Amino acid sequence: MDPDPDSREAADELVRAARSASDGSLRAELANAMVAMKKQFYGRGPEAAKAWILDDYVFVAMEGGLTRNEETLLADGKEDVVRQYRLSFQSTMSGATMGAVSQLTGRKVLTYHSQIVFDPARTFEIFVLEPEA
Repeated sequence: MDPDPDSREAADELVRAARSASDGSLRAELANAMVAMKKQFYGRGPEAAKAWILDDYVFVAMEGGLTRNEETLLADGKEDVVRQYRLSFQSTMSGATMGAVSQLTGRKVLTYHSQIVFDPARTFEIFVLEPEA
C-alpha cells in the first residue's frame, strides 16, 4: 500500500521526530516514531516504548498514554469502545505509520496491525516487512 501525499508528509514528520530523539539505533528510531505518532495525533504519548526487529517483523510495545476521555470510558467499563476507537484510528493512520517504518528500515511494509490491552495499558504495533532479497 503506497501512502497518499498526506500520509507521506505525516510519515516524513514521524521519521524526523524519531531521528531527532534517537541515539542512532534503528530500534530506538522505530520506537520514537511510534511515540511521535501517538503524541502528534492522539495528543498524548506513551510513557515508555521499546522496539524489536526479528527477521521480517517489527514489534513496538508502548506503555500507558491513554487520553483522559479513554480513562473515563475505561472507568465506566467500556474497554470495547476504547479498543474499537483505537483500532479505527490506527487504520486511518496506517499509511503514515507504515510509511515511517518503511523509511526507517529501508524495506517495504507489507502489512500492519495495532492492538491495545488494558490493566496495565499497553499498545502493540506489529509490522510485516517484505523479505530481504
